[in-house]
Amino acid sequence: MRRKTNKKRDTAFSKIFKKDNDSTTVFEKLVLGIISLIITFVIVSMVSGGYALMKVESKSMPSGASVSFNQPVNILLLGMDIGDPKQVNNQSIKRTDTIIVANYNPQTKSIRIVSVPRDTLISINDRNVKINSAYAIGGYPKIKSEVENLLNININYIVKVDYNAFREIIDAIGGIEIKIDRNMIYDDEGQNLHINFKAGETVTLDGKKAEEFFRWRKNNDGSGLANGDLDRIENQQKFISKVIEKCTSPFVIFRAPKIMTALGDNVETNLSPTDILVYGFKFIGIKKENVTMATVSGTPKTINGESFLIVDKNENKDILSSLTSSSASNKSAEGAAKDDIRIKVLNATKINGLAAKVAKELNDAGYTKVDTGNTELSDKSEILSNDADKLKTIKQDLNIKENDEKDNKKEYKDYDVIIILGKDFETFGK
Repeated sequence: MRRKTNKKRDTAFSKIFKKDNDSTTVFEKLVLGIISLIITFVIVSMVSGGYALMKVESKSMPSGASVSFNQPVNILLLGMDIGDPKQVNNQSIKRTDTIIVANYNPQTKSIRIVSVPRDTLISINDRNVKINSAYAIGGYPKIKSEVENLLNININYIVKVDYNAFREIIDAIGGIEIKIDRNMIYDDEGQNLHINFKAGETVTLDGKKAEEFFRWRKNNDGSGLANGDLDRIENQQKFISKVIEKCTSPFVIFRAPKIMTALGDNVETNLSPTDILVYGFKFIGIKKENVTMATVSGTPKTINGESFLIVDKNENKDILSSLTSSSASNKSAEGAAKDDIRIKVLNATKINGLAAKVAKELNDAGYTKVDTGNTELSDKSEILSNDADKLKTIKQDLNIKENDEKDNKKEYKDYDVIIILGKDFETFGK
C-alpha cells in the first residue's frame, strides 16, 4: 500500500513538470505568469504615479539650474517647522529647521548628505540671525543663496517638505523600524505633540511616530540631548539612513504609487516630474555604503543673549570639497574621479619631505584631497584601499605595484586610500 501511494505521488508530481506541445513546463508557465504580473504592476504603477507627479510644482521657487543626468547635482532639502499652530497655512512665518544638501555623483554612484545646523550664524541687512530664519526673511532665493555662500557651492534644485508631507511619505514607504537608545518623553499641548518612546525598545515608526522621533530634543523633566540641535541632527541622520536603506531596496518599486501620490500631494520642488523619476530610479540602485552623511561643524557662541553656531569654512574644508564633485573631465579613463578620492600619504623612510613631495605631485595630477604624515620605517611601498575603482585610479599614476586591503585603524578611517612610501619607492608615475 505504501509503495502504491508513493507511486501515485510520483506520478502526480511528474505531471506538474510534464512538457506540453510548446515544450514549456507548467512550472515555467507559472514563473512566466508571475513575471508578467510584476511587469504589468510596474507599468500600471508608473503610469498612475506619473499622473500624481504631474501635480508636483512650485510657483514661488526660483527655477532649477538643470544639469545633464551624468553630471553631479546638489539638491537643497528644506524641512519646515509648523510655524504658529494657530496659523498652520501661513508659510511666511515658518522656519527651515532641517537644512540638508544632498550631492549625487553619477560617476561614483554615491550620495553625500550634509546637514546645516539651524543655529548657524549668518548676517542679513547687518543683523545677526540664524540660518533657519532666512526663508521667513527672503523666501526660497534667500535660503538658497545663504546655503550656497556658506558651503561655497551652487544649488541645482530645491525640495521643501513640511511635517504633513513627511508623515505621508513615511507611511507610503511602509514605516521605518528603529531601535530607541534613550527615553524620549515629551508633551506639548499647544502643538498637540506627545512623544513617548522607551530606551531599548525596537519600534516601527509610522508617519506620526516618525515625526515625533524626528522632532524630539528634550524630555518633560529637562533631560535630553546635551548639545541640543547638533545632537538632534545626529538622531535625524540615523533615521534618514534607515529611510535611504528602505528606499534603495528593489522592493520599494511595489510602493511606487503611494510614494508618488504622497510626493504629488505634499512636496514643493522645482524638480520636474521627469527629473524626479530619473533621479528616483538612479537612487534605487545606489549601494548603502555609497551613502555618507556629515554635519557642518562650528563653535557655539552667545551673542546678545542669543545662541549661535559660528562656522569656520577652513574647519569644514573636507565637507565643502565633497559637495563640489568632479566632472567627467577629471575622471580617470578607468576607475574613480580623482578629486573624489581621499588620500593619506605616509612617509616610511628617512627621507625628509618625501610625503609632501608626492602629495604635491598628486595635487598636480588632479587629486585634491591629499594629506600627509609619517609612519614606522618600511622597506616596501604599498597602496592600501578597499575600493577597487579608486585603487585602479591611483595605480595609474603611482609606480607602486604592491597593494593590500586598508585596515580598520583609527588614523585610516577618514581616507579611501593610504599610500605607504617605503625604501623601495623611486618615482611618481610610470
